[in-house]
Amino acid sequence: MDNDFDEIDFALDIDIQDFADIEIDLSFEFDSRVHKPPRVKELSVKNIKYKYANDLANDVKIEKDCRYNVIVNGSFIFGDFIEALIVNNNYHVKKMTISTLSMSQNNVDSLANLINGNYLDELNLIVSDHFFSHERHNLIKYAYQVLDIDNKFQLAVCRTHCKLCIIETYCGLKLVLHGSANLRTSANIEQFTIEESETFFDFQNDYQDRIIEKFQTINKTIQGEKLWQLINQEVQLEPQ
Repeated sequence: MDNDFDEIDFALDIDIQDFADIEIDLSFEFDSRVHKPPRVKELSVKNIKYKYANDLANDVKIEKDCRYNVIVNGSFIFGDFIEALIVNNNYHVKKMTISTLSMSQNNVDSLANLINGNYLDELNLIVSDHFFSHERHNLIKYAYQVLDIDNKFQLAVCRTHCKLCIIETYCGLKLVLHGSANLRTSANIEQFTIEESETFFDFQNDYQDRIIEKFQTINKTIQGEKLWQLINQEVQLEPQ
């Protein structure tokens, strides 16, 4: 994939100030809550170590109420694992929300593969204000261009340090992937947990949705307004 972003003819229809110079308001109603983890089938709990994302995606067997605790080395790319897990299992994903401190262009391309391959019906991406301020003319601009397809994508920006991916499939799975890993490789030892749990998913989904609602950057109503303007114009141009 070409990294020359100067060739991209693209303009954002939003006015966002330099996040490096302002404080982000997180004073909206948001309460910390204690969540009691659900009981899981102990036989499904596995502690495993992996070096490469695709190998792990091939070996994990996702079932209801399972949990995998994973340790990975610096060669592991968490974003690649998400794509491989969905593609290798041929999941049709109803909704996926990712919260990450940072990411790479390869991660963006991986998510684009899922959208273009019709694996994803809804993708929400939450990134840190620090990452946005440094990448708004590069990776952020690129993400808008390749991910904002068929109104499936939303990008939210806030002061987050969460490393989280939640996935709801049409086959009835509700997955929570959480731990220390961002989407891209970090050359560090990382740990994360893969857990299928309806109650844990709903807990995570609730506050992630509230963050997205408050800090979303894509005005999805514009698409409908432009469509109505087009229809109205065509009606006016019809011969009498």
